[in-house]
Amino acid sequence: MSSDQRFFDFLKERIGLDVGSVGPAIIERAVRQRCTAARALTADEYWHTLLGSRDEQQALIEAVIVPETWFFRYPESFATLAKLAAKRLAAINNMRALRILSLPCSTGEEPYSIAMALLDAGLAPHQFKVDGMDVSPLSVEKARLALYGKNSFRGQDIDFRERHFTAENDNYRLGGRVLEQVRLQVGNLLDPALLVSEPPYDFVFCRNLLIYFDQPTQQQVFEVLKRLTHVDGVLFIGPAEGSLLGRFGMRSIGIPQSFAFSRQSAPEPLASFVPTPLPLPVQQPVRSVTPPPMRSRPFATVVPLPQTPQVTPSQVTPSDAATLLANIAALANEGKSAEARAACDSYLRSHEPVAQVFYWLGLLSDLAGSALEAQGFYRKALYLEPQHPDALMHLAALLQSQGDTAGARRLQARAARSERAADSERKR
Repeated sequence: MSSDQRFFDFLKERIGLDVGSVGPAIIERAVRQRCTAARALTADEYWHTLLGSRDEQQALIEAVIVPETWFFRYPESFATLAKLAAKRLAAINNMRALRILSLPCSTGEEPYSIAMALLDAGLAPHQFKVDGMDVSPLSVEKARLALYGKNSFRGQDIDFRERHFTAENDNYRLGGRVLEQVRLQVGNLLDPALLVSEPPYDFVFCRNLLIYFDQPTQQQVFEVLKRLTHVDGVLFIGPAEGSLLGRFGMRSIGIPQSFAFSRQSAPEPLASFVPTPLPLPVQQPVRSVTPPPMRSRPFATVVPLPQTPQVTPSQVTPSDAATLLANIAALANEGKSAEARAACDSYLRSHEPVAQVFYWLGLLSDLAGSALEAQGFYRKALYLEPQHPDALMHLAALLQSQGDTAGARRLQARAARSERAADSERKR
């Protein structure tokens, strides 16, 4: 019942979702849930309910996107933002407040992280303002509530929680000093008139969104993002989207693991600068060699596996494959690309090859701008683990950026088949 193409087309029109990027199983599950909630017995009955109710349309969108996020994800991006913000203020002689946009902002962790990072870096409240925007009114309402559970605080270094939150039963409420810096609203990035009356932003965060669109929608969304970003501004994206930005004429500013792009080559001070990490880094999730969790929903981040602390080579034995893999992930997530690559090579010399090592080599090559090398590593990962979800996603994005739409579609179809199979297995 729920595989009806009408529902796929509806989501494509409303939020730009390309069903191939997430697999039909996720959408089918959401439609089944809404059919039950609406007490619809057939697809036609639910379709008529959907068309006649704006509330039900939004409920279906909410059932599909299911946000999952946390504070200071990709910590190097926030360290980089703090450095660039200081330089930007000096460049404009402090004549106005910096404008920063976070979209989709989900339940608020990203825009609030931006505000905390800038306040902790020494910027005064009058020197910047943050706008957060999301297509989901429910997510925006949760962000305005600013009450967070432990799942929003991940990693070992969460000192920022002591500075900016107060405990409230089993949750944590964000302080007013941060709340005052952030304005939240509902908005759709597919709207060509989005924020059209607003001046452009100095910094825009739009991460892990483009990969869920087909190529025409990516182009449409990018034009909106370009309009929203100041000509001298910086756009922060997700790790799998660098190749897409390159196709649209954007260039990395050259800071590892920041995933930051500008319209032209970065000035020399930015290209040569290596940021000092903020005292708030949050370690990225580490994939193990066990079967991966379900792919994340669009506009959502990946649900992390349990954190594994970074270790040094002197602390491990050659036979400790899991620890070596965790070390590779930790080095890569801290922006130590050369060390992470060396750790990958060391692993391959002492252990049987596994897909995750080749995936990391592919990602490191991708971030360094070596598209052909990255493609080779992603394919090696898929040879060893044909349904490796991250390798499928990143290779599809890379092929699409090179104009190989057919190849990208094939990989997306593989991911969709894998998701359907996994969904069926979970139901048993």
